[in-house]
Amino acid sequence: MKRKIYIKQWLELKPYDKQITTDSYYLKLSNDIKTTLIMQYSLVLMYLNEKEIDLISCFLASYFEDIISETNIWISFLDCHTKLYNKKLPFYDTNEYFEGEINEQDISFLIWYFLNTIQEDKFISPFNDFISDVASDVMQILEKEYEYAPENEHLKSFYYIDTNENDYYVVRNLIDTILCNTYLFFTDTSLKLEQRENELIKQNDDENLLMYLQDNRDSFVHKTCTRLLSMTGKEWAARVLGKVHPVGVDLLNMSQRITGYFLYKGQDDFDIFLEHIASGKEFKLTKKSFEQYSELKEIDSILFIGIVQWKNEWWFSGANFQIEFNADLILEEKNSFKSRMEVNFLDHDKQDTDSILKQQLDAFLSYNNGYPVAFMPSDKIEDFYKNYIEYYNNSLNLSKREKKRAKKEGYIGDKDNSRFDFSEISETGLFFFNPNSGGEIALDVNSAFPLNNNPYFDVKESENNIMHLLMSEEMSTELAKYCIDNCKTDLPFFKEGVGKKYLDDIDFLLRFWKKENYHSKPSITYTGQNEH
Repeated sequence: MKRKIYIKQWLELKPYDKQITTDSYYLKLSNDIKTTLIMQYSLVLMYLNEKEIDLISCFLASYFEDIISETNIWISFLDCHTKLYNKKLPFYDTNEYFEGEINEQDISFLIWYFLNTIQEDKFISPFNDFISDVASDVMQILEKEYEYAPENEHLKSFYYIDTNENDYYVVRNLIDTILCNTYLFFTDTSLKLEQRENELIKQNDDENLLMYLQDNRDSFVHKTCTRLLSMTGKEWAARVLGKVHPVGVDLLNMSQRITGYFLYKGQDDFDIFLEHIASGKEFKLTKKSFEQYSELKEIDSILFIGIVQWKNEWWFSGANFQIEFNADLILEEKNSFKSRMEVNFLDHDKQDTDSILKQQLDAFLSYNNGYPVAFMPSDKIEDFYKNYIEYYNNSLNLSKREKKRAKKEGYIGDKDNSRFDFSEISETGLFFFNPNSGGEIALDVNSAFPLNNNPYFDVKESENNIMHLLMSEEMSTELAKYCIDNCKTDLPFFKEGVGKKYLDDIDFLLRFWKKENYHSKPSITYTGQNEH
């Protein structure tokens, strides 16, 4: 393994394509790091292949370049972590830490992070001695170069926009750069996007491929959360720009992206009038974001489009296509739970979703003897859920007409009526009422809950069940925290060994493991003619 790292590999972690003067210096530094890794650490070969060793060498050199050039990427992470947890880093002692400079604790953390994002087959503990040993040697290399390393001013320019910037597309490009072309997120979001694009190319070789790729990237930029702190691209962009940059506030106020079918309802000199078919909500799309407005002629023609609200205007974002009026499609959309969920966030406060969920939780606690979680054979879960829904409906004391309306508008279990045999996955399971989202089902984790109402707890299975509960993106943060808050003193995993160490940074780890699903979203939907 003597092959050198070449400039093409170094540039993979950069937001630009052509080599500049400082790249030669940092490329040499990357090769120096690689030499140390392969000559002194045979353990590296257990975790990484040669391409990945090249990548981690460039990754660590990029951290150094970031600090020297003051591009504010690493510092943004430190600031966000400190705001959340009142300490610079998870896992490692930072009592002796030099702000704005390189630190061995940073390098230890980055090695751990790299190892657990470049692959997901096994979780590598941050307390592995190998990590701290490698970090110490890499630190020695960087310390020798600290006084002489050149700043990369060109790199810095990619993470800045004017303080009076109003163009949504300039701002979106900044988010894209951070998520898809920045070293810190390369093994997380950048490689994930590349994987998705490769899958799309394999599945679609027709003339619409470019549109699919464009829409996929736009969706990715708006919806993806990083494993670091489960933050969105707009949140990172606001932080990288800095607290005093006025566009930072606008970034945080940018809406979620809505994608779906709309009816065209006309236009004036400034806006295009659209109606979201699934919900009936009306939108004004600014013409400055949609050059094809002259092609929209037929009222009630159907437009598939992505839109985002930026500075109180709705902008076109992603891909679009137009089709003729289609009654079957309209009926399908109006009955689609998924399509209505696209605009759910617009009504969260208006419809007092939190109080509705509280009402449902209270009913569930009454139904389940005071416990928010119920354990049972897997083939009984669906009947349990349906019986609870009936119990909840009866608790509202609604008339038949009111019950029919409530179910239509999503206040009461608006789920698919088809049955699913959960016993094919696991003999037993649980039903948990999540106070932030509603009812959820979990399998293969019963032995994480040594509770009086759980007859299926097996201490021999508890460690595997706990790790599955903590690491699975399909299981909610609230369920994991319920286990920790109520069961940790009775679980050997949390009383000794590495599990006990994890407790100090468990929220950070839950954000890392659950990523996009760390923040539970209400499953209630609403319909209505609200204009936005």
